[in-house]
Amino acid sequence: MAETTAEGPLAGLRVIEMGTLIAGPFCGQILGDFGAEVIKLEDPKTGDPMRQWGRSLPKGLSPWWPVIGRNKKSVGLDLRKPEGQALARRLIAKADVVIENFRPGSMEKWGLSYESLAAENPRLVMARVSGFGQTGPMAKRAGYGLIGEAMGGLRHVTGEPDRPPARAGISIGDSLAAMHAAMGVMMALHARERTGRGQVVDAALYESVLAVMENLITEYDLTGYVRERSGSILPGIAPSNVYPCAGEAMILIGGNGDTVFARLCEAMGRPELAADPRFVDHASRGRNQAELDALIGAWTAGFGLEDLLDLLERHGVPSGRIFRAPDMLEDPQYVAREAIVSVDHPVFGAVRMQNAFPKLSETPGRVRWPGPELGAHTEEVLREIAGLQPAEIAALRSDGVV
Repeated sequence: MAETTAEGPLAGLRVIEMGTLIAGPFCGQILGDFGAEVIKLEDPKTGDPMRQWGRSLPKGLSPWWPVIGRNKKSVGLDLRKPEGQALARRLIAKADVVIENFRPGSMEKWGLSYESLAAENPRLVMARVSGFGQTGPMAKRAGYGLIGEAMGGLRHVTGEPDRPPARAGISIGDSLAAMHAAMGVMMALHARERTGRGQVVDAALYESVLAVMENLITEYDLTGYVRERSGSILPGIAPSNVYPCAGEAMILIGGNGDTVFARLCEAMGRPELAADPRFVDHASRGRNQAELDALIGAWTAGFGLEDLLDLLERHGVPSGRIFRAPDMLEDPQYVAREAIVSVDHPVFGAVRMQNAFPKLSETPGRVRWPGPELGAHTEEVLREIAGLQPAEIAALRSDGVV
């Protein structure tokens, strides 16, 4: 059995996680990383689909599950059976937080509405993560990440201008919804300290995406401008792009501030460009963005990546390589800050994954154990929290409830 010692800023907080896939479980992962006791309720036969998901399945297991299931206790429980619903109520009655990301109406159908749960546990905070929120004409629709990313405005501005909208390469919409849910949970818990009452955190996926869309709405409202896809640049922000190096390497350079641009010009051996009317200030560089990028690209192409990084660092110009997983595992900055940690896994052995972020100076989070086997903590939780006897648990197993 993995260690379950409570530690971190959320030690003593009990969370019941009832969601599947990413949007709900990532919220639980965040809370668990910082010490909350996260009890994940899963279908006792199949578990969370994330146990099977992955581009590859080393040793027949998903490499995704050790990450999103980490620091959690797994309890097999069939929420579609009345006995499972009754057990869920008993566990939630002794919890601080419940997380769910089912289609709106599912919890109510199972007799687990917030109103009924709060009647037994008034201090309960319920995080509800869904595609479109708990209200409105689209509330009951199925809402996956790609739909929320599109509705929130992200997909339209992602990719090259002459191609269809692209995706980020990760499930960014789901993760943003989970992060907003976790943030909402902490706000609700803080409010509970004053009021003594819990509340519902309603995290809609499309609104979580909308929240990070900067001034997209306001810019249109004031000027009529609709932001479009612009590839690797932001229109009017220059220079800030990816540039070619010798061979097939590429470098990112951000020199759009006046003083930084002047230092970039010095590094290029072209100090006069800083006073050139085409590039003399932010607005001018934005108007002549393509011309400026062409000048910089012609210069960077004559350098190897490492030499160019060193040169730009000496001149105080922000620059960097484009990282892939192998680069992350070897990079000194990653190593110095322990951004990636190695965790013991019963099948994989030592498995590496991202650490708990952000870093707290006094009560940091950490990865205590990877995603557990399905139902690994069923007996422990039902005995210690629900108060069941071994014979009662055995009977529930035979009936397929747990």
